[in-house]
Amino acid sequence: MHVAETGNGDGPLVVLLHGFPETWWSWRHQLEPLAHAGFRVVAPDLRGYGETPSTGPFDIDTLATDVARLIEALTPGGRATVVGHDWGGAVAWHFAAHHPGRCEKLVVLNCPHPTRMQEALFKERAPKQLKSSWYMFFFQLPWVPEWVLTRDAGAFVARMIRGASVDRSRFGDDEVRPFLEGILRPGNARSMVGWYRAAFRATFKKSPPPPTIDSPTLLIWGEGDRALHHDVLIPGTERFVRRLTVERIAGAGHFVHAEAPERVNPLLLSFLRS
Repeated sequence: MHVAETGNGDGPLVVLLHGFPETWWSWRHQLEPLAHAGFRVVAPDLRGYGETPSTGPFDIDTLATDVARLIEALTPGGRATVVGHDWGGAVAWHFAAHHPGRCEKLVVLNCPHPTRMQEALFKERAPKQLKSSWYMFFFQLPWVPEWVLTRDAGAFVARMIRGASVDRSRFGDDEVRPFLEGILRPGNARSMVGWYRAAFRATFKKSPPPPTIDSPTLLIWGEGDRALHHDVLIPGTERFVRRLTVERIAGAGHFVHAEAPERVNPLLLSFLRS
């Protein structure tokens, strides 16, 4: 697993998990502020992203186990605060529920609890969320999604990132280029889409309710997210988390930590220090 690391090697460990279609570069505005605050900060390229090999499987248990193994390698027998955005948030939710001994605190940005997402799509059939989740169903098609994501040197990905944001000026060419380079690496587009395909297949399998998360949890949400609607997906989250704090960021979209770091970072640092 490829990782970016900075900060105090003896400080509390913070692991930052990026989402789709990103890499560790997703956390470019958080790495140094967290390091300067005394934390040991590690941001991996998750399985099949960036420079991490694009080998499956891509089921959520495997992805969360990747994080547990990373933490064990960095601090044998120790714990970490796990921060996840988008797909990294889904992995973080699952990690905190199923590896509680490894999770000091949990921070999730613009990602619903996986059970809450399933409820909204398949039980409640929330019209607004179903419409905005079209891409999840599109990604179930063979080969076409990979072609769309990689054609024209990843131009669709650049448009998608900017289109998911309120302030598009935050995502210039230099900001977006590392993500395009990541998805254009051989095999990566198929792996990234593979996460969605594995998640979709899992919805048809019967599984027990997830364990309640005991770790203190901070949920940050850019209210301008056009793909994941806060008014649909946040209510009910408290059923899955014992100690939950919710912070909504007005005027910011899906990539809230990159679009509004001046508002996200103080919330993150305050929670980590508390």
